[in-house]
This record gives sequence, structure tokens and C-alpha cells, in this order.
Amino acid sequence: MTGVVEAKLAELGLTLPEVVPPIAAYQPAVQSGVYVYTAGQLPMVEGKLPCTGKVGAEVTPEEAKNLARTCVLNALAAVKSVTGDLDRIARVVKVVGFVASAADFTGQPAVINGASELLGAVLGDKGVHARSAVGVTVLPLDAPVEIEIQVELTSA
Repeated sequence: MTGVVEAKLAELGLTLPEVVPPIAAYQPAVQSGVYVYTAGQLPMVEGKLPCTGKVGAEVTPEEAKNLARTCVLNALAAVKSVTGDLDRIARVVKVVGFVASAADFTGQPAVINGASELLGAVLGDKGVHARSAVGVTVLPLDAPVEIEIQVELTSA
């Protein structure tokens, strides 16, 4: 049976991907009490990065914004892997977004809006969160974007 959150994803033309396997020594998500913390999620699609490079150089800000959406889909898959049901999300508490940026690129907040806007579209008020958008020199595998999220769960 598909829950409300996954039905909303389907309504938006999206499907929850398989959990991206770790590329190092960590778990994709860990639950501690009523919170789930995801590892940084790259914009992997079927085991591969759709593109690599720096935002503002090899990758356009709009491409990066779409990659941030992919990252958050991967993060939701990681959350589901430990909770069994995305409908257990009481709220998204925090989103941290990293943008591999060209030296003169300063549009990191607009890139990470891809993740924030998708969480809002899928979860409504439960998707409103605190956030950081950080420009960095390089990310793993030369990914343009990486996203991690923290969610609070319902007690059920």
C-alpha cells in the first residue's frame, strides 16, 4: 500500500528511488529516538551521477537545482529505509546543502531551493525547515550538490 507521501510524489510525477548504497564506511540514514539523520546524499540516478563539476562553471545553477531535488529524493528513500513509512515524518527539521561552486558563484541558496521546494511540495507544512546552503570547493565523486536532512518522526 502506498502512503500519503508516496502518493503525493506520484502526483508530482516522481517515484522514490532505491536507497543509494554508501560509497564509504557509513549508513545512508540512522534513527536516534524520534529523529532520523541522513548521510549526505549525492544526486545519484541508477548508481551514477548525471553530471559532475562545479556550479557556475561546468554545471548551470538550474541543472544544480534539479540535482538538489534528486538528492532530496535519495534522502527520503534513506529515511524510508529506517522508518518503513514516510508518513511517519512529523516534520523536516533541518536541511544542509553543499554546492561545489566555481570561485565566483554565490547562488548556493537558489540551488538548494530545489531540495526545499520539493520537500514543501511533498510534505506541505511538515516540509518547512531550517537550512544551510554552503559553497564548497569539491564534493565526493566531483558531484555538484550534496544534501543531508534531519526529520522528526511521529511516535507511532
